[in-house]
Amino acid sequence: MDAFKFFVPLCFLFFTACQSSVENKPEVEADRYLQISGIYPHLTAYNQPEDSLGKLRHLEGGIGAVVPWANHLWYLTYPPHQRSGSNDKLYMVDENMNLSIRPESVGGTHANRMIHQESQQLIIGPYFIDTLGNVRAADVQQLEGRLTATTRHLTDTENMVYFYDMEGMVYEVNVHTLAVKRLFEKPVPGWHGKGAYLGQSRLIVANNGEHQGHPMGYSKLLAGGPAENPEEAGVLAEWDGTEWRIIERKQFTDVTGPGGIYGNGSDDDPVWSMGWDKRSVILKLLDNGTWYTYRLPKASHAFDPRHGWFTEWPRIRAVSEDRMMMAMHATLFDFPKAFSRSQSGGIAPLATHLRYIPDFGYWKDRVILAADDASRMQNPIVGQPQSNLWFGKLSQLATFGPKIGWGGVWIEDAVKPGQPSDAFLLNGYAQRVLHLTHDLDQAVTFTLELDAEGNNQWTILKAVTVGADGYHFELLPTDLRGTWLRLKTDQACVASAFLHYYSSRSFDNNESALFGGLADIEAQGAATAGLIRPAGHNRSLQMVLPDENNAYWEVNLNEEGTDLTFAQPKEEHSREVLQVGALAENPYTVDDASVILSNYDGQRFRLPKGDARYESIWSLGKPRALREVQSERYLANIQGQFYEIPRAEGAGNHVPEYRYIKPVSRHDKQITDYCSWRGLLVLTGVKQGAKEDGQVFTNGAGMGLWFGAIDDLWKLGKPSGIGGPWKNTPVKTGEVSDPYLMTGFDHKQLELSHDANQTVKVRIEVAIHHQANAWQTYQTVEVPAGETFKHEFPKGFHAHWVRLWIDQGCKATAIFRYD
Repeated sequence: MDAFKFFVPLCFLFFTACQSSVENKPEVEADRYLQISGIYPHLTAYNQPEDSLGKLRHLEGGIGAVVPWANHLWYLTYPPHQRSGSNDKLYMVDENMNLSIRPESVGGTHANRMIHQESQQLIIGPYFIDTLGNVRAADVQQLEGRLTATTRHLTDTENMVYFYDMEGMVYEVNVHTLAVKRLFEKPVPGWHGKGAYLGQSRLIVANNGEHQGHPMGYSKLLAGGPAENPEEAGVLAEWDGTEWRIIERKQFTDVTGPGGIYGNGSDDDPVWSMGWDKRSVILKLLDNGTWYTYRLPKASHAFDPRHGWFTEWPRIRAVSEDRMMMAMHATLFDFPKAFSRSQSGGIAPLATHLRYIPDFGYWKDRVILAADDASRMQNPIVGQPQSNLWFGKLSQLATFGPKIGWGGVWIEDAVKPGQPSDAFLLNGYAQRVLHLTHDLDQAVTFTLELDAEGNNQWTILKAVTVGADGYHFELLPTDLRGTWLRLKTDQACVASAFLHYYSSRSFDNNESALFGGLADIEAQGAATAGLIRPAGHNRSLQMVLPDENNAYWEVNLNEEGTDLTFAQPKEEHSREVLQVGALAENPYTVDDASVILSNYDGQRFRLPKGDARYESIWSLGKPRALREVQSERYLANIQGQFYEIPRAEGAGNHVPEYRYIKPVSRHDKQITDYCSWRGLLVLTGVKQGAKEDGQVFTNGAGMGLWFGAIDDLWKLGKPSGIGGPWKNTPVKTGEVSDPYLMTGFDHKQLELSHDANQTVKVRIEVAIHHQANAWQTYQTVEVPAGETFKHEFPKGFHAHWVRLWIDQGCKATAIFRYD
């Protein structure tokens, strides 16, 4: 394989110089197509007929792979579970952004892509595409499966490649004849196969899901077996051509190396794989035949469920000629192409994101992010599944969400004295707090060690003694520089070491202009309210206005792809919008203290309150509070603030899991509804008479909608709010309050008061993670009678939730102020 180190750049120059032999639509200059926040509506991908009512419905239409090749950009969509073809298409875009749907399309649920250097072909899904853009499709009755990875071959690199399938099958395919041979049916456990890669003389496969009732069972396994405990789910495994071996029984997704989509140039090159467990994101490194483990923070729990469905398909890929990026658990990381045991420095967060990103790449100096935008799976509000691409400069990624995250090396783990933990990423975050716990009735000393340069040279940072009470938080200095952190204890114990990171997002004063067309909550003028929904009977966006006639409108992209048009069609569909897309019953209530969410399991959680007018001014009732605008996760709009909420794993996967909620942005706008359409985020609440400005589009008669990208939401404003668990609330002795949200907010202050005629003790407890035994005592304070006690949390202190305990009955008030 060494010979191909010089071959890759030569191939790249040759391939991109070639022209496609396929006829396109009449060419249109790229700048003539409508582009909104980096999204071209005419590039929207669908996987069912336009007039699809009553016909076969694919419930999902994510873009599984996107690759520049032969002077074009290629992408394909995937439905949920089609193993031998479907309505999904192979798309091709030329340098002027003209779109063609390839007639060779055979469909299926695929996300694999590889460039086979020797035969000069792009392999994407079941398609083999040469340098002239000629497409051949493998027989999907023979190459049956949901193809998730294609790799180089162990022995016959000239003629053969491997295909890996979501069910766990491994195929061998001849790149010239497309002859298919199934090598393995299910050699290793797991039920949601994702990545595969060839490196260091082994085929490495990753699987990110577990289900004991998998129809294929475990009868075909050649290594491993059923999960033996809740920690075992999915797998990272390898095959050397003779024997299968289990590397780790955790949930893993991508496997790749510095060679990326081409495959590694040398058998000595490292191999990387990404996964996760309850503690944090896992980054595995294969270097010189040995596997090593590194850990990074999560920025969302939307990807976590054990079945693995909600993690499609995190990657490590090139985003420029000399830079790679890692997308995992809602963070985009700068990823060094030279990452190895001796050179592990350079990983740093770029931003967090709301977009569901199955694949990404770069083309013509722009980063391209695929998506899984609008899904119908357990989501009838969407008429048709649809997804689109985002195009932007690499520097624009930094305008997405703030660099935040949480994770650790231990959560209630048995720890041996003197044994170092895995390395945890330290680099790239401004505020960092380390939460430490142990189970002994005596003090335990935790030694913090630092790998400053990422060269595996560790030095002692400091020793932290945690007393017999078993909990301590340590604020790491803001000027502390280093790549990795690890810990040791001086005694055997059950310990937790969990970190929370936060960096305030830099707001540009010009960003407010993006939302200038939306009406503020205190504005006296009217705003466009109504219900919106991607249609099922055509490609339009449906809208019903709240007037005496329920006026029905449709928004469409014109035939030229250059503008959005509003019309009132003769065929009236307001009833279906009102029935299917109606404002659902609100998932929250409000009392004098705060917003209250009731989880499916009966647990109550509390959030900051917003302007009281959010509960009273709307002609259609309260604004929509919960909607899926990216597949398999919720966006919530609660009292002037957006939140992300994962789907619950243990309740049928179609209800929100409020314990994992995180704030996105404060807006204080008159937004009544929102949805995803043609890859765009659409918001109601535009000022009556607003002018078109590139984000607002109107009917020319005073009514309009706002269009943008999902990650524009971060630009609305920093999360903030006021509220708490009690406001003049009767509280019993020893009673514990509902949890109140703490994560994702910057400056935090608490005010306590009561009506007792003597001093009251209040214990402030924080949930440092989401597992058992998460609650720890932050501080116990005394609140004198007739006084208001104020406490400002240290800058940099973060936890997921906060709750209060009181030592005697009284009417109590506890208000948190976040800004």
